[in-house]
Amino acid sequence: MFQIIATLPRKYKILLMLICDVVLLPLALWSAVALRVGSFDPDVSSYLWLFFAVPFVTVPIFIRIGLYRAVIRYLDDKIIYTVIYGVTLSVLLLLAVVVMGRATALPRSSVIIYWVIAVAYIVSSRFIARGLMRSLERIEDHRQPVAIYGAGRAGLQTAIALLSGPEYRPVAFFDDNEELRGRNVAGIRVHDPEDALEVMAVNNCRQLLIAMPSATRTRRKEIIQKFEGKDVVLKTLPGMGELVNGRVRIEDIRDVGVEDLLGRDPVPPFQDLIASCILDRSVLVTGAGGSIGSELCRQIVQNGPKQIILFEQNEFALYKIEQELRKNYAYLEIHSVLGDVLNKEHLLKTMNQYRVQTVYHAAAYKHVPLVEANIIPGVRNNVFGTLTVAQASIESGVENFVLISTDKAVRPTNVMGASKRLSELVLQAIAKSEKNPTRFTMVRFGNVLGSSGSVVPLFKEQIRAGGPVTVTHPEVTRYFMTIPEAAQLVLQAGAMGKGGDVFVLDMGEPVKIVDLAKKMIELSGLEVRDPLTGAGDISIEYVGLRPGEKLYEELLIGDNVEKTHHPRIMRAVEGMIEASILFSKLELMRQACEVGEVEKSKLLLKELVCEYKPASELIT
Repeated sequence: MFQIIATLPRKYKILLMLICDVVLLPLALWSAVALRVGSFDPDVSSYLWLFFAVPFVTVPIFIRIGLYRAVIRYLDDKIIYTVIYGVTLSVLLLLAVVVMGRATALPRSSVIIYWVIAVAYIVSSRFIARGLMRSLERIEDHRQPVAIYGAGRAGLQTAIALLSGPEYRPVAFFDDNEELRGRNVAGIRVHDPEDALEVMAVNNCRQLLIAMPSATRTRRKEIIQKFEGKDVVLKTLPGMGELVNGRVRIEDIRDVGVEDLLGRDPVPPFQDLIASCILDRSVLVTGAGGSIGSELCRQIVQNGPKQIILFEQNEFALYKIEQELRKNYAYLEIHSVLGDVLNKEHLLKTMNQYRVQTVYHAAAYKHVPLVEANIIPGVRNNVFGTLTVAQASIESGVENFVLISTDKAVRPTNVMGASKRLSELVLQAIAKSEKNPTRFTMVRFGNVLGSSGSVVPLFKEQIRAGGPVTVTHPEVTRYFMTIPEAAQLVLQAGAMGKGGDVFVLDMGEPVKIVDLAKKMIELSGLEVRDPLTGAGDISIEYVGLRPGEKLYEELLIGDNVEKTHHPRIMRAVEGMIEASILFSKLELMRQACEVGEVEKSKLLLKELVCEYKPASELIT
C-alpha cells in the first residue's frame, strides 16, 4: 500500500498530508480535553462544533507558511520550527473563535495542552512519513552507495544534490572536526575518518567523495594517500574557485586524478609580473588550441588584455577554444586566425592588423616518436616556425616574445628535444645580435598532467579497458606539473626576462612512471596484478623505450642557475651560438628540409646542438 502511495504524483501526496492534518488536529484537541478532565470520554457536546472549526482555522495557516511545500523525504529539523510557528498562530485564532463562539464549557487550560499535542502530532506525522519513505527507498534503491569526506557546507550541498539524483546514495559522512562526529547532517551520520573503512564496509560502500574544495592540495593529498590500495574508488569536487556561488552540482563531481596526488599548493601569482605583458595589451598566442596554448589563453583573458588573438593551424582546436572564451568573456575582443607559423606574410598581416604587443609561442610538434619518424616536418615547424614568428614579431614591433620550451631540450636524445633546443639558440642569437624592439624570453618546463602528450590520458584509457597499462621502462622518470600552474608560471616568467633569457620552472620532485601507473590503478579502486600469482585486476607491462626516449629528463644543461624573486622560477645561464655561425648553418638546414634530405638535416641538427646525442647512438 505504502509503495503505491510513494509512486503517486506530488499533488496527491500533498492532498494526503492535508487530509492527515484534518484528522490529526481535531484528535489533538480531543486528546487535550481528555487529559485536562482526566477522562477517556469527556463531555464535548456543548462545543462539538469546535472540533470541526480547528482544521478550517489551522490548515490555511499551514498552507500560507509553506508547510505543504516541503519534500517529505528531505525534511530536516527546520520543519519543527515551521510547525511550532503555524500551530501557535492557529491557537491564537482558536482562542478568538472560542471567545466569539461563547464555548464556555471548554477548559481554557486545554488550549495550552492542545498546542503541545498538536505540535507533537504534526511533527511526528512528518518524520514518520519521512522514515517510511526512506526505508522504502533503501529497499528499492539501486543507486551506488557513496561516503562523503567533509561534512561542511560543500559536503551538505553535495549530499542534498546526490539524494535527489539517480546515480549515488550518500550513506555516511567523515569529518576531521570532532564536534561534528556523532551528529546527523541531512539525515546522514558523521563518523571519525579513522573508522572510514569499517563504516564503508558495513554500508557495502566502495566509493568515497572528498567534498573539501577549500582544502589545500597538501591536505587533499594526505587524505587520498590514506585510502591508496584500500579498494576504494575516490572522487572529488573541484576547487572552491571553480564552484559557482559555492553551489555544488552533480556534474562537478569527478574521479580523483593524479593531479590531486602530485599537485602542489600553488604560489599566489605575482600580479605585477602578469600585468606587465598582458594588462590592456594586444596578446597573440600561437598554438592556441593545444593543451598549453589553450590554458595560456584562459589565464590571459582573466588578466585584462585589450584583445587576444588565437593563432592556430587546427580548425577544430581553434573553434573549441574560441567558443569557450566567447562564452565566458563575451565583453572581450577575441580574434581567431587559422594559420601556419611558417607563413611569415600571414603572421605579419595578423600582427600589424591587431597591433600585437605580446606573443606567446606555444605552437610546436611535441610527440617524441612522431617527430622522430617525421624529422623534416618536426624541424620545420619547431625551428623555422619559431624563427618565422620571431622575425614577424620584430618587423611588426612586438614588445614581448615568450617561447614555450621543454625539458627535453636539455641534452636531447631525440629530434623533438633537439629542435626545441635549437629554437632556444635561435632566439638567444637574435636577442643578442639585433637591435630590435622585441624582448625574447624562453620558459622551459617538464611534462604537464593531462596534456595531449601526457601518459595520463593513455593510462586512464587502458585502465578503463581493463588493462594492461603499458610502461616503457621500470626506471623511466619524469617531472610533472599541472597545466594551470605551468601556464601561470609561464606568464610570470615571460615578464622577467631582459632579452635572451632561459627560465626554468621548479617542477618539484621527479616521479617514476611505473609509480604513477600504480597510483592511477589504485585511485580507480582496483589492484595492480601480481605478475607471479596473477592476483589483482590490472597488470603493468613494460614495452621498451620509444624511439628517442630518455630514462630521465633534466631541466638544466649545466649547473649554473640563478634565483629570481619568484620562488618557482629560475634563470638558466647557458651557452649560445654566435648569430653569424648559427644563421649560415640554418640556411643550409632550410635548404636540406626543402629538398627532403633527412640525414643532412639531422647532421646539421647534431652540429648546431652539440649536446644532442640520438638515442640510437647511446650505449645502454
